[in-house]
Amino acid sequence: MPDLREKLKKDVANISWKDLQPHARRDAIIVVKEELDLSEVALAIAEDNTVSVQGWISDQAISKPTAEQLTDWNNTPQKQFTTLIVQPFVIVKQVKN
Repeated sequence: MPDLREKLKKDVANISWKDLQPHARRDAIIVVKEELDLSEVALAIAEDNTVSVQGWISDQAISKPTAEQLTDWNNTPQKQFTTLIVQPFVIVKQVKN
């Protein structure tokens, strides 16, 4: 069985908000702040590492999108995100322009 960390790193993809909207409608988006590594967050979620995940939530380093973010992103559906899928969630980080 391949190492989960390596698999997650290989599965990172850039996707437009337009393609992420169905996941947002089912409340499955988790936004990761710039300072965190997307694959590390995905790994912690996949491995049910509640200590790390709760710490990030407490620090507001990961969160559900705010209403303001959703409005902004819906108004710019071409906006790009770096993403990883960890069922049932899609972990996203906004691509800097």
